[in-house]
Amino acid sequence: MFKDLLAYFILGTCLLAWPFMLTAAADDHSHDKKRKHAKRGLAAPQNQLYKDSCGGCHLAYPPALLPSGSWRRIIQGQASHYGEDLGLEQAVQSALTRFLGANAADRSSAKLARKIMKSLGALTPLRITEVPYITHKHEEDDIPRGAFKRKSIGSLANCGACHPGAAAGDFDDDAVRIPAQ
Repeated sequence: MFKDLLAYFILGTCLLAWPFMLTAAADDHSHDKKRKHAKRGLAAPQNQLYKDSCGGCHLAYPPALLPSGSWRRIIQGQASHYGEDLGLEQAVQSALTRFLGANAADRSSAKLARKIMKSLGALTPLRITEVPYITHKHEEDDIPRGAFKRKSIGSLANCGACHPGAAAGDFDDDAVRIPAQ
């Protein structure tokens, strides 16, 4: 009789707890979806001023590829931006610094941004190609020797040559296509 009562108690408890277990499972599933979404890539730049000011000469890189200190130094040094004077007005410099800083690697929850920040230590590189995590990823065995000297690629800075989703912030290894020439 005690066994029967215990069985009924366990069964009743499970039936009463079932809706709560489903809710918890649904919450966990939604959390997993958010986590998977965050892993997919970096947020593509949505700031039109940034796209117009920077994207006219090169890829408007997702801001989460560098920490805010790097972006601040890049904008402050705009009078000699890799040999060019960008001629940005103070208001534009300020707006770009705010946008890039707010969306930089040290402010992003994306998995790639966290890896970038972990690799930097105290560094504040002026180039994405100087980020240790990025240089390490591009020294792997599956990248053909001399690939970055190919005309279709040119340099490590030409992300879009091998990462077709680079402009949208997608740097997934599975999507990489290295051009033959």
